[in-house]
Amino acid sequence: MKIAVLGTGMVGNTLATKLVQLGHQIMVGSRTANSSAGQEWLRSVGGKGQIGTFADTAAFGEIVLDCTNGANSIEALRQAGAANLRGKVLIQVGNPLDFSKGMPPTLTVCNTDSLGEQTQHEFPDVRVVKALNTVNCDVMVNPSSVPGEHELLICGNDAGAKAQVAGWLSEWFGWKPESIIDLGDISNSRGTEMFLALWVRLWGKFGTPHFNIHFARGK
Repeated sequence: MKIAVLGTGMVGNTLATKLVQLGHQIMVGSRTANSSAGQEWLRSVGGKGQIGTFADTAAFGEIVLDCTNGANSIEALRQAGAANLRGKVLIQVGNPLDFSKGMPPTLTVCNTDSLGEQTQHEFPDVRVVKALNTVNCDVMVNPSSVPGEHELLICGNDAGAKAQVAGWLSEWFGWKPESIIDLGDISNSRGTEMFLALWVRLWGKFGTPHFNIHFARGK
């Protein structure tokens, strides 16, 4: 499968590397076609991938993983081009984190809106699914690194796209189907993105980002 990964940070590199290892055709995109970060990633996978601009990458992919810095994701997606994204499933992993005042970060948008909603509004012809944004990138690609039962939250307006994404997350990374919880429409991105306010504090408390949440449900 041809998969576009937008963003050359830790999250994008981790997901792209895992997908290369699984045998997929991967292009990683950034603002410039030959960014130093992109070239470094390409070397790390022995040249078994491609790099390009956001637009090149979006045009290449059958599906798109948006791993850009959440505070700048909308602009990155504009550079990717609405025509290159139209009709495709976009798995949005980023959170709108603002580090301008140091740690812990705040959110550039919250409460009455979310990055997920802004993305769907800006690109109405794209099948946006918010997923993977509540766990560290190592846990994204290897859920068994956290022992015991734990869950992943997804949301989006397109039921078919969510079903596809749930299947891919299971196939690619080993998430158990019963551990993937569909919260409903894209407005539920508000909840998953705002979870980061707690997540970063738990990271500080535990001293590791390798943890996740499990929901114990009563009858």
